[in-house]
Order: sequence, then structure tokens, then C-alpha cells
Amino acid sequence: MRRYAGLAVLAVCSVPGPALGQDASEAADRAIVVTAPGGGIDLDDAVTLEREDIRRGGTPDLLASLTRDIAGVTLQDAQNNPWQPNLVYRGFVASPLQGQAQGLAVYLDGGRFNQPFGDTVDFDLIPDAALRRVSLLDASPAYGLNALGGTLLIETATGRSDPGFEGTASLGSYGERDASLAAGGSAGAFSAFGAFQYRREDGWRDYSPSKLLNGYADIGVDEEWGGIHAKLVAADSDLTGNGVSPVELLAARRASVFTWPDNTKNHYGRISLHPWLKLSDTTRIEATLYRQRLQSDSVNGDAADIGQCEDEPGLLCLEIVGGDDDEDAGAELLTDAQGNPVPDTLDGEPYGVLNRGSTHTRSMGALTQVVDRRPLWGGVNDLALGFSYDGSTTDFATSTELGALTPQRGVNGLGVDIVQEDGSIAPVGVTAQTRYWGAFIADSLPLGPSLTAEIGLRYNWAKVRLLDRLGTALNGEHRFERLNPGIEFDWQAARGLTLRAGYAETNRAPTPAELSCADPQAPCSLANFFVADPPLKQVVSHGWELGASGRRKVGGWAVHYLLSAYRSDIADDIHYVASEIRGRAYFRNLGATRRQGVELSLEARRGGLRVAASYALTDATFRSPLTLPSPANPEADEEGTIEVLPGDRLPGIPRHSVTLSVDYDGTVGTRRFSLGGDLIGRSDQVLVGDEANLTPPVPGYAIVNLRGSVELAPGISLFGELRNAFDAEYATFGTFSEVDEVELAEAPGASDPRAYGPGEPRRWTLGMRGKF
Repeated sequence: MRRYAGLAVLAVCSVPGPALGQDASEAADRAIVVTAPGGGIDLDDAVTLEREDIRRGGTPDLLASLTRDIAGVTLQDAQNNPWQPNLVYRGFVASPLQGQAQGLAVYLDGGRFNQPFGDTVDFDLIPDAALRRVSLLDASPAYGLNALGGTLLIETATGRSDPGFEGTASLGSYGERDASLAAGGSAGAFSAFGAFQYRREDGWRDYSPSKLLNGYADIGVDEEWGGIHAKLVAADSDLTGNGVSPVELLAARRASVFTWPDNTKNHYGRISLHPWLKLSDTTRIEATLYRQRLQSDSVNGDAADIGQCEDEPGLLCLEIVGGDDDEDAGAELLTDAQGNPVPDTLDGEPYGVLNRGSTHTRSMGALTQVVDRRPLWGGVNDLALGFSYDGSTTDFATSTELGALTPQRGVNGLGVDIVQEDGSIAPVGVTAQTRYWGAFIADSLPLGPSLTAEIGLRYNWAKVRLLDRLGTALNGEHRFERLNPGIEFDWQAARGLTLRAGYAETNRAPTPAELSCADPQAPCSLANFFVADPPLKQVVSHGWELGASGRRKVGGWAVHYLLSAYRSDIADDIHYVASEIRGRAYFRNLGATRRQGVELSLEARRGGLRVAASYALTDATFRSPLTLPSPANPEADEEGTIEVLPGDRLPGIPRHSVTLSVDYDGTVGTRRFSLGGDLIGRSDQVLVGDEANLTPPVPGYAIVNLRGSVELAPGISLFGELRNAFDAEYATFGTFSEVDEVELAEAPGASDPRAYGPGEPRRWTLGMRGKF
């Protein structure tokens, strides 16, 4: 991995300067790099972030820009690490965490970026300093699996699209340090671009340091008749995310963590080729081919129901919890890897466990399409016809080590691996293979001078195979297939006003992680997914959308607006639900759910002043009655279950979201400066584990961010940012924890099972930026 990062740094230092005497826009138009299947025909009503939007705070930061500019996007601190959030859009999730129902498709330069083991999205792997453009689109069948709520298209820069040099260096609160370099240029048909970014912080919560290194390089040749680009992405991260904490612990000391360590180390490399060939004046063939590797190693320190046996003093027992303590509760001897009883070495002191996981994924894929653009019926017809393939092999292994729970609630390993005969705690070794095929057609068909039909049709075929490396219990093979149609009509009703109406069907196949943890009689923990292999149904979405968009001049202001109303009815939605066995859970189909809402965004510019506002209403509900186990929920019945009724809100989704951004660019003498700020507000959300909406929700919040920069010399500026300027105490995520099982020194006698993912306090960043 360090070898990949070194290549990217070398590219930064060696790219040529911008070509002299060449029109930059013409050169950029000549270069073609695939961004998505279908040629991006639905980009007219997408929300798009340009390179400067991603850098508005001073340093390249994709996640901050998504939250700042799109009200429908909420970042949840479920893991409480700045580079491991849950991204929620229209009630659907893109997350790096196993156990989340992944409902957004993500493409990096035309190649699928959802990691195949759990369709997860690892934001720490994305090279922010290299990004040229990011677009968030509504649901369309052309984008394949996981596009239930929409698609995120990520496009990196080339030497033609972004010539020149840019570098930043900054420091800030809680040991924050950030440095980035990006440089690119072209000479004749040849172009090159490279980027590098290093980020590090101690974390504002206890025991929460993280560091992240990203590298990127692009080399391309573009002629009038065709071209090819080779891209390299590399990442090396060491991320600590100690998760949610009980509300009483946060009230006593906000920086406190519940149990630790919770650490993930990712080592990632991705190589891709992007050829294109002009077949005629109207037709070309283009492709993306990629190969990538991801090694992810995690360790999670947790409390455990382990203590001295009552009947056999000197030995340890594992507590077994049932529905009635008098009848079902019991204990069994704790045993090691050789089947020997484990002695009590702490003399009554509390025990914990270290759950270790290792995931090694090798994947590859190809997207090939023929794109034809020609005049037709008074307009221009854009047709894309193609296929895609994505295949992967993942080796997954887990183990559980006995540990000592310290007074600070850290877990120190004792060198004993726990292996229970009944399999309740046991090592896992499994190989998961996925094969995803897709064939699609996408057409922007003019029906007259002002009416266009955007037609999409895609066939998805998925195969998931599991091979148990320690036995046969996990062996299984599953196939899923579906033909998804979609159509949208765009009508230019007047100058500066376009109306649209559309319908789309999309689907996602159950992931290897979900298929391997779907038995309520054999539930699993997040660190130990694989217990059984019962079938799950694929998830299917039927979505409708109405909208309007346009640009106008109003009293000297240039105004751009986008209005959308949507409804997505989901059949056989998959969720990770709590088990009756404490600390365990499993995946299951929950029947029907619905996401519907309204989104409005408005941007106005006049001179150096920019004002942007957006609002999103997200109504996400269950549509089928359910009985779900939720043993930690204080409102559950005697059997630890809750009754979910149609109309109950889905957990973790704010109903109302609003953003307001104001920026002003001006000059004093010959020096340029900028001032700006954001207001970001989100309403309350239901706790995960309270699908019946029985307990008080996580309160809503509003935070203010401020920023500014001043030019010190041509091309060199000083910038600063103040996040959460008024130091609001808020939370972005909530669930339940077994607080009565762990002694909290900061909050003695704590009994409230609610646990929140707290938002970061006030923090500052100060840095330098050079751009030439």
C-alpha cells in the first residue's frame, strides 16, 4: 500500500505544466472518462458539487460539502469517527459499517465502489484532493444494484480538466493536521495529474486518534479519434471510532467513551483503465476496467457476560440470558481453543472481550458501453447500450480474545481465545464469492422541441457463494435476477422552467454478510457475522418522482432552483434487528417500507455574493405490521419484543432537514478575501431499536459553521474555519446499550439504556493554501 501511495506522490511531483497555446476547454472536452453506466443521461436534475465546493472550507473535504450543500443528506456519528459516518439520503443509507441496509449505489470513475462483502461505502478510501465533480442522482435502473434511493457519482480530475498546482496545509483543535497536494497539466495529447492528502487528529473524545493517507495518479492520452486513461487510487487508514455512549455518561462528561478500543485499519489499492474509441462522428465506445484490493483489520473491545462460576469457583462461566431469569438464565463453562476450562485470573474483577476481524477482498469489474448522439425529431437523441460485470472474492475471519475490563472501560487482552462448544462464541473462517452481471439500455429520446423521454431498462443478475473454511455450516449458494424498467418525461414548459415526471424500479441483492446472519435461532454480533445460511429475498423499490428546475435572472441575481417530490415503496426491505439473546442480532426481511418526501434547493448569485438554501422533508415509515425483538428497549414487553404498526417511523432518519449557506468573495486593494458560513439543522430521529416509536426520539439540532480566507500574495491565501461556532451539544444517532452491565465511574448508578452518537464540539482550523 505504501508503494501505491508513493507512486501517487511521484506523479504529483512529475506532471508537466499546462500546455501553452492550447484552449483548455477544448482539450477537456476531448478527454472522455466514463463516470457511470448510461452515459449520465439523468444528470440534468442531479445535485452536483464542483471542485471548489469540495474545498470551500479550505481543505478538500467531500463529506463536509455534502452536508453543507444538500439538505437531504445527513451524516450520522454511529461510529463517532469523522471519516466513518453513515450517510443518509432520502431515508437510504451508504455506510462503511456492516449491518446497515445499504440503499445507495456509488461509482468511482464508472466503476462500482460499493465494497462487495456488505455493499459498504468506505469514505476514507476516497481521494478528496483528487475529486473533480460529485453528483447525487435520484433512483434509476441504469445504475444497477443498490440504487434504491439514488446514486452517487464520483469523478476524479485529469491533467486536462484541472491543470495547475494546488496545495494546502492546516492544523486545528484536538490535534488536527491536514496536508494536501494536487498538480496536473498536459502537453499535446498527453496529460497527467496527481494528488496526495494526509489527515490526522487525536480526536475530541477519549482514546480516539485517527490518521488517513490518500494518493491518486492519472496518466492519459487523448486524440481526436480516441484515448485512454490509467488511474491509481491508494489509501492507508488507521481509524478509531468508539461509537455511542450512554446518555447519562455523556451528560456527566461529553468526551467519555463507553468501552474501547474500537479500531479499524484499512489498506486499499485500486487500478483502473478508461479507454474510448470514436467509431463515427456520432458514435463511440467507452469502457472502465478496474481491479482493487482491500485489507481491513478491526478490533472491538466490549463488555461481556463473563464471571466466576458459582458452582465451580476458580473457573469462568459465560452467562446465558433468557426471557425469564429464574427459569431460562444459566451459565456454561468458558473454554479456550483446546476445549479447556478458563481459570479466573482477575479474582472478581470484571472481564471483557476483544472481537477481532480480518477481511481481505479482491475484486474486479468492467463497464463497457456504446454511446450514440445524433439529431432526431427536432432534438438530440442520446443512446447508451452496454453491460457490466463485477466479481469478488473475500476471505473473512474472526476470533474472540478474553480480556480484562479496566476502570476506564478499556479492554486489555489476556492471551486466551474463547471457543465455546455450542458455537455461541467461536472463530470463523469463510470465503465469499460474488458475481454481478448487468445489461442495460439508456436513451434520452426527443419527442419534440420541448419534450424528452429518458428511458432506462436494465437486467441484473447476482450470484453469492459462501465456502466455510472451518467446516460446512456456512456453505451456500444464492442467485438473484430482475429486469428493472424506468422512464422520465422532461418538458421545457417555459424559458427557465423544466418540469419532469418519472417512474423507476430498482433492486439490491442480499450481501454475503446478510445471507450468513439471517437465522433468528443463530444470531450473530457485528464482529462475528457468520452463523447460518438461510435465504433472504432481494429488495425491490418502486419509485415515483415529480419535479421542476430552472435558471432565471431576478433583479440582478442569477437564480438556480430545483424542486423534487418523490415516493419509493420498498418490498422485502432487509434490516439488522436485535435478537432475544443479549448482544446478538440477525438480518431479516421486514416486509414493506416507504420513503417519500419533498426537496427544494435554491442558489442565488450576485457579484461576489452567493446565497444557497435547501430544505428536505423525509417521511420514512414501515408499511407492514411486525413483531420485533428489542430486549434493551425499556418499553419492550416481558418477552423483550415490540409491536411495529404501519405508519411507524423508520429509525435514524430526520423528518426535516435544512441548510443555509452564505459566502462573499471580494477584494481590498489588490488582495482578495472571502467570508462565509452555514446553518445546518436537522429534526429529531427515532432510536435504532425503537422501530415501534415507543421512547423519546433523539432531539433535533442546529449548528453554525463560519469560514474565511485572505490572500497574502498572488496565489497564496490564509484560511480559517470555525465549526459548531456556538458549541451546541447535540447527537446525530441513537440506540440502546446495556448500561447496567458496566460500572460508570463518571455516572454512578446510571440506568438509562439510551445511547447517543454525540456531535463534535466547537473546533477551529487554520491553514495556508497555494494555487497556481
